[in-house]
Amino acid sequence: MSSPGTNIFSIAKKYKNPLILDGAMGSLLQQEGFPGKDSSWMTYVNTESPETIISIHEEYMNAGASIITTNTFRTNPLALGDISLSKDEVKKAVSLAKQAVKNEKIYIAGSNAPAEDCYQKERTLNYNELQKNHTYHIDFLIHSNVDFILNETQSHLDEIRIICEHCFANSIPYVVSLYIDENLNILSGEKVEDVVEFVWKQDALAVGINCISAEVFSKLMKNLNTENINFGFYLNSLEGSNKDSNIICSLSPSEYGKTVRNYLNLKPSFIGACCGSSPEHIKEIKKIIDG
Repeated sequence: MSSPGTNIFSIAKKYKNPLILDGAMGSLLQQEGFPGKDSSWMTYVNTESPETIISIHEEYMNAGASIITTNTFRTNPLALGDISLSKDEVKKAVSLAKQAVKNEKIYIAGSNAPAEDCYQKERTLNYNELQKNHTYHIDFLIHSNVDFILNETQSHLDEIRIICEHCFANSIPYVVSLYIDENLNILSGEKVEDVVEFVWKQDALAVGINCISAEVFSKLMKNLNTENINFGFYLNSLEGSNKDSNIICSLSPSEYGKTVRNYLNLKPSFIGACCGSSPEHIKEIKKIIDG
């Protein structure tokens, strides 16, 4: 895809041409009738309906995405309860993404989520459990030949440190995307600007924000200086709980497009869409960027 050492996000920022990340996988599968299953969420769809996963990847690429994300949001060892099973499920998900990409010039991002629920402020795991979970899952993804690790919806500093230190020490290309509350803090209490600075100093390809509302994002961008970093975002388009089986999209593609347009002057490195989105949202982003 790119030569060693090339940072695709730096290039995108330099030429004011943000890379387009795909949209939701889990909530889109819900809309298609697949219920989430306990801590493994939508992992089972990779086996029960692989053609659906491939089709969704293809739809996002056809809509204009230059980055697609593997269906590995809950293939980590702690979610599945078994290291060997985690390795097998990661290989399966990456294989489906590769089948979709074929020979297209598309980057494959390996999704690595928080060890526990993304919106869980108080957790039950100790440091050693967190470290083992993330190092194994990241290694499974990179050894399956994804282009980079997308550590998304991260909101606890200990996990973020583990991820950054492991990727930095092993020269693994990675992005960290943060989830924040209405006070502009991650869930472990630290200010988002301090966390962004920490991640950027750990040689990340880019830093992002995902799964927050357009209103919270607007508040954030009045306070966060992204001029000297590779920064991107993919926002929540859901109304109500992200776990609600009755998915209601609160932002239409055109409304989401208006939000995106407001931030193009900040030269983002990448733009996508999160929960509740569809290929139509990505198509709107593509249209605005091309315009």
